[in-house]
Amino acid sequence: MSHTAALLSVTTLRKEFPLKGGVFAKDVPTVHAVDGVSFDIAPGETLGLVGESGCGKSTTGRCILRLIEPTSGQIMFQGRDVIGLQGEELRGLRRDMQIIFQDPFASLNPRHTVRGIIGEALVIHRLAANRRQLDDRVVELLETVGLQSGHLQRFPHEFSGGQRQRIGIARALAVQPKMIVCDEPVSALDVSIQAQVINLLEDLQDKFGLTYLFIAHDLSVVEHISDRVAVMYLGRVVEIAPSDSLYDNPRHPYTEALLSAVPIPDPQVKRKRIVLQGEVPNPIQPPTGCHFHPRCPLAEERCKLEVPQLRESTPGHWTACHVRG
Repeated sequence: MSHTAALLSVTTLRKEFPLKGGVFAKDVPTVHAVDGVSFDIAPGETLGLVGESGCGKSTTGRCILRLIEPTSGQIMFQGRDVIGLQGEELRGLRRDMQIIFQDPFASLNPRHTVRGIIGEALVIHRLAANRRQLDDRVVELLETVGLQSGHLQRFPHEFSGGQRQRIGIARALAVQPKMIVCDEPVSALDVSIQAQVINLLEDLQDKFGLTYLFIAHDLSVVEHISDRVAVMYLGRVVEIAPSDSLYDNPRHPYTEALLSAVPIPDPQVKRKRIVLQGEVPNPIQPPTGCHFHPRCPLAEERCKLEVPQLRESTPGHWTACHVRG
């Protein structure tokens, strides 16, 4: 995708976490959480970001929002360098980019009512002239996400998990953002509630023209909501493709293994399960070359030495693999 057509453009993003060493430690080990991630998101698009736990998905999303400071790289949002923003400029960015957190139980302040949780953003960004306007706006947001005006004075512990996540969605919508990072927004919910929240997010996207970065490890959920999908492994993006193309014709061996584990709701359809050997490598000392080569059934000598770059194998389908790229 052309950077000029993108709402968000991430280029070679890196985030390293130095581990604490002793008083006399000379070499402090570093966790390479995000290792050169690049992708674009177009206005109104949903990009799914998937991978195993610990691969750097959530860290990527939080770096984009500047909730975590990136180590290096470039993040362009509407043509502006996000990493260089400070003060009021950074506060202005907060209006355009919001987040829905994974845990609806931990992400809401238990001491605040729903009015205070959702209304806080309106106060900070001066979007309500008085208390009456603030209350009207909070009620409007509650009704938008399927809750009632009578919930205004209730506390988070009085709601179910699905209702709490709807409050989190209303809070993200309060400042009328252009883009929302959905950080595993349904993983903590019951399966029946997951479908309701996913449908709500799709309805809100159509209604308000929202752009989503949808982070998840459940590939069936990502397939349902995403226009394109990016697959991460140990801090790197190994494949990006339109949703249909990736699920019908995965190119990277890691993507194939992930998809082979997705249940098919048809007892007549059999899928060969691909079982990867070994464990995910240590992010403190990741393998040289392709990070996936110690577990890859197709690995060659070149894979141990050279880092594969994303290459476009078919229109819109990018793969970082020496064998299949």
